[in-house]
Amino acid sequence: MTMTPASTEGQGRAAPAADPNPPATEPRDWARSILGNQQFLLLVALGALILYFYSKRSVFLSSGEMANILDDFCSLILLAVGETFVIVSGGIDLSVGSTASFAGVIGAFSMRGMVSHNDSEALVLVVGTIVCAAVGAGVGLVNAALINWLRLVPFVATLATLGAGAGMAIVLSHGIPIGDDTRAIIFSQAKVGPFSWPVFIVIGILVISWLYLHLSRYGRYTFALGSNEFAARAAGINVRRHLVSVYVLSGLLSGLGGMFLYLRLGSGAPTSGAGDELRAIAAVVIGGASLLGGSGRLSGTILGGLILTTVTSGLIISNVNPNWDQVAVAVLIALAAALQALRPGRRRA
Repeated sequence: MTMTPASTEGQGRAAPAADPNPPATEPRDWARSILGNQQFLLLVALGALILYFYSKRSVFLSSGEMANILDDFCSLILLAVGETFVIVSGGIDLSVGSTASFAGVIGAFSMRGMVSHNDSEALVLVVGTIVCAAVGAGVGLVNAALINWLRLVPFVATLATLGAGAGMAIVLSHGIPIGDDTRAIIFSQAKVGPFSWPVFIVIGILVISWLYLHLSRYGRYTFALGSNEFAARAAGINVRRHLVSVYVLSGLLSGLGGMFLYLRLGSGAPTSGAGDELRAIAAVVIGGASLLGGSGRLSGTILGGLILTTVTSGLIISNVNPNWDQVAVAVLIALAAALQALRPGRRRA
C-alpha cells in the first residue's frame, strides 16, 4: 500500500550521514584576540620598558631605583584611582593635580605648628592626613555643585577649580614650600620588609577601591551612569547624589595624594602636583577606560600608572632631558587611544 504524505507525519527522519572528511576548523584570529586583551598588552609593554631601561643602565633594577618608582607610583595612583571613578561615570576631573597641591599646602600649615611644638610625628601625620583628605573632599564637593546645580559640563567645572586650586596654593604659600619636616621624610622611608610603609597603605586603598568599583552596588551605579544617564535615572538611581559622591571621592583621594607628596618632600610645595592631572588621566586612558564613560578597569589604571612612572624614572636615569617626559606621556595617550579604536567591538560606525 502506498503511504500518503500525511501518513508519514510523526515518523522520525533519518539522521544525515556523518561527513567522513569534516571541514577543518578555521584558525583563531590571534591578532584580534591579543588586541582585545589590553591587560595582557599592558603587561608586555611594562616588561619591555623595564628590560629596555635595564639594558641602558643596569642600576635601573636596583632596590633604590625600584623604591623611587614605587614612591612616584603611590602619589600618582591615588589621583588616577579617583579619576577612574569619574571617567567611568562619564565625567572628567581636571583638578586632581591642583587639588593635591592645595591640600598639601593647607595640610602643611596645620602640621607646621605641631612640628614646632615637637608633637609626636605620628600625631602630626594623622592630623595632616585628615586635613588633606577634608580639603580634597571639599574641592570635590565644589566640583559636584558646579556640575549639578550650575549645570556646567565637567570639563569646564573642573577646569575652573584647577585654576582656583593652583592659584590659591601659590597665594597662601607665597610661592614657597611650607614647613621643613625632615621627620616626615624619615618616617615615610621606614621599611616594612622590602617596601616603605606608604606602599602598603596605597595597596590597601587600591584593594578597597577595586572591590567598590567592580563588586559593589556603588560600582554598578557608576558604570550605569557612564553608560546611559537617562537609563540610570529611569532605573531609580539618584544621579545627582551619585555624581556628588564620585567627585567627592576623587577629591578625597587627590587630597591624600597631596599628603603623600608632603611625605616625600617634607613640606607642602604649591606646585608639587602641577601637571599630575594629565598623568592621572593618561594612566586611566592607557589602562583601557573610555573617555565616553561606562567602561574601564582599575587593574588597567594600575598598570597604566606603573608604565608612566617607569618611563619617567627610566628617562631620568638614562640622562634624558626631563622635558621629554611630557612628550612620552602624550605618545602613550595617543597609542592607548589608537589601541582602543582597534579593539574588536570598539569601532564606531
